[in-house]
This record gives sequence, structure tokens and C-alpha cells, in this order.
Amino acid sequence: MARSSSEIIEALAAEIGEQVYMDIAKWHLYLSNAHLHTVLAERFYPLMTQRSLTEAAVLKILEELSVKLGGGRREVPLIDLLPMPCQLALLDLLERFQQDL
Repeated sequence: MARSSSEIIEALAAEIGEQVYMDIAKWHLYLSNAHLHTVLAERFYPLMTQRSLTEAAVLKILEELSVKLGGGRREVPLIDLLPMPCQLALLDLLERFQQDL
């Protein structure tokens, strides 16, 4: 039985939230705790269904998503807060999910 898009997005968000974190002053803030996992899953899902998931497309989304710091006094692109191992883990995770669609 095929899963609905909302079920897939929910599962993808859960994986992103558990595996990917921001590194802030050597403190790991997982994306689920930062409430960014669902937003990312919703943005990545169309790329996966259209089979247009590329590293460049993923990086563009990470660059476009701003994270508010200091109560919104500053905004930093999410890509600047993700260490390289997390970026690679995210790419691997997305590729695996796309294969299962």
C-alpha cells in the first residue's frame, strides 16, 4: 500500500530531525529541537518526487532558510550552522528516501 505524501514528509522530517544538527559553540542543536525538520522535509519532498534532487538544489534550500538568533536580532543561513558531516548525512538521507519513493 502506497504511503500518502503527508506520511512520507512526516517520516522524512523525523529522520532529518534525529540525524542532522546545527553546531553552535560546539553545542549540537538537532533540527527537531529547533523545529526546522518539518520545514525542510516539506521543501525537499517536491525535489524527490520530481527526481530533481541534487547537491546543488539541497544546498540552495539550506542557504535560503534563515535561522533567527538572539530573539530575531540576527538571521543566519542554515547552511552556515550545519557542519560538513551533517550536510553529507542529510544528502545521503535524502537520496535514500528518494530511492524508496
